[in-house]
Amino acid sequence: MKTKIPTGCACIDTALEGGLSSGSVNLIYGEPETGKSTLALQCAFRCSLQGLKTLFVDCDNTFSTERLFHLAAENFDSVSEMILLMKPVDFNEQTFVVDHLEDYITKNFGLVVIDTFNSLYRAKVAEASSKTAAFTLNRELNRQMAVIAQTAKMLDVPFVVTSQVKSVFSDISPLVVPVAQRILKFWADTVISLKPTDTPSVVQAVLEKNRNTQEVSCYLRIAETGIYEYELPY
Repeated sequence: MKTKIPTGCACIDTALEGGLSSGSVNLIYGEPETGKSTLALQCAFRCSLQGLKTLFVDCDNTFSTERLFHLAAENFDSVSEMILLMKPVDFNEQTFVVDHLEDYITKNFGLVVIDTFNSLYRAKVAEASSKTAAFTLNRELNRQMAVIAQTAKMLDVPFVVTSQVKSVFSDISPLVVPVAQRILKFWADTVISLKPTDTPSVVQAVLEKNRNTQEVSCYLRIAETGIYEYELPY
């Protein structure tokens, strides 16, 4: 059995029985500034400590070398060499990357991150001239998630997919859900939502979907050096 990739957050790793499982698709979604990209990068850092590479696909041009420097500290040079960064500039390029994942992932890769997976899709939908065009894009996004799920299982490598959110108004209160949530949640084995709290730099992490356990909730503190479990003061 392959070693799991820890997130670095004790409560999440405990619920996942050690971390991200090989062959799994792990969706992380939340509002801006809730630590989605930082958590994904932290997974890549933890992966590198096991001597394994990460393919990091940055779909929103938000990859931060400075953030990686603070995460890796004295290990920055060796860690940065273990991360293959790709930056598709539009939805067509994202499609190409997804369709050629097998070409980029060798036996020494332990993780794939697709950061803000629905950002370029969302921009393309905004340009769509008709409902038919929007439907075609939605179908393409679903196909890409299917390819990701198939590739994860075929290559036995965990994937982290982060997602933008949108507000949905219900009869009770506004809800925040991933863009194209039905597609993303359908294909994901694990779903983690990150929610802001009244405490600065503290978010609530909710493990909404998981192979092993029921819903789990805990609090995380976003620091310059990473994301860590946080105990709320009583």
